Amino acid sequence: MLRLGGRGLLLGLAAAAAAAAAAARWVGWWSGRAGLRLFAPEELARYRGGPGDPGLYLALLGRVYDVSSGRRHYEPGAHYSGFAGRDASRAFVTGDYSEAGLVDHVADLSFSEVLTLQNWLSFYEKNYEFVGRVIGRFYSEDGLPTPELTQVEAMISQGLEAGRRALEEKQTFPPCNAEWSSNRGSRFWCSPESGGVSRDWIGVPRKLYKPGAKEPHCVCVRTTGPPSDQSPDLPADTNRGDLDHPNLGEYTGCPPLAITCSFPL
Repeated sequence: MLRLGGRGLLLGLAAAAAAAAAAARWVGWWSGRAGLRLFAPEELARYRGGPGDPGLYLALLGRVYDVSSGRRHYEPGAHYSGFAGRDASRAFVTGDYSEAGLVDHVADLSFSEVLTLQNWLSFYEKNYEFVGRVIGRFYSEDGLPTPELTQVEAMISQGLEAGRRALEEKQTFPPCNAEWSSNRGSRFWCSPESGGVSRDWIGVPRKLYKPGAKEPHCVCVRTTGPPSDQSPDLPADTNRGDLDHPNLGEYTGCPPLAITCSFPL
C-alpha cells in the first residue's frame, strides 16, 4: 500500500475513487433496461436531422443518443453532420470524417484511444438523452452486448486500472523540475510541487528505471519515513523513505541528499 503525505494522499485517494466510479459506471452502462429501443442501422440512418426526418440521433459504441439539443453541431451541413444517423465510433478517435472513416470498427485501437472513446461516452451520457441501442457490431438483435463490445469494455477497464497505477506512481515518485541551457548545462531539482504533485515533502532527484523504457527519467524521492510500499500495520524498519527502491539510481556527481543536481557542460 502506498503511504502518501498530506495533500498527496487526498489527491491519490480522490483519483482512485474517481477511477473506481468510472469503472462501475462503465459496467452499468451495458446492463439491460426494460423497454429499451433497438435500432436497425437502416432505421437509425433516417435520424439525420434533415427536413422530414424523425429526429437527430447518433450512436457511439452502439449506444444511441438524441442530439437534437446540439443541432447546430450535427444537422446537415454542420461540422459533425457525418456522425448523425450512424455509429461512427472510430472517427471520434481518428478525426477521419470521410465515409471510409465514419465507421464503428474499433478493434485495433490502442488502450489510450479506447479510453478516449470512454471519455466521449461520458460526455454524451452527461449532455444528451440515451434513447436505445443499434443492432450490429456492439449489440445483438436481443439488445445484449456482443463479444466485440465485451472486448472494448475489458480494454477500458484495463486502461482505467493502468491510469490509476500511473497516478499512484506519480504521487510516490513525482517528476523533477528540469532546465537546460547552452551556458550552464542541465539542472534537476525538487520542490513541494514539482511534477504538478502538491505534497508535504520535497525529496531528492533520482533516476527511475521503468521496464521497457529506453532511458530513466528524473523523479523526486522521499528521504524520511518508511517505504511507500510497506504495509502500514508493520513496524518501520528504516527512516529512509523510498531511497532504497530497487528501480532507483543516483546521479553521478550529485550529493545523495541534495535537492538540486547540476551538470555543467
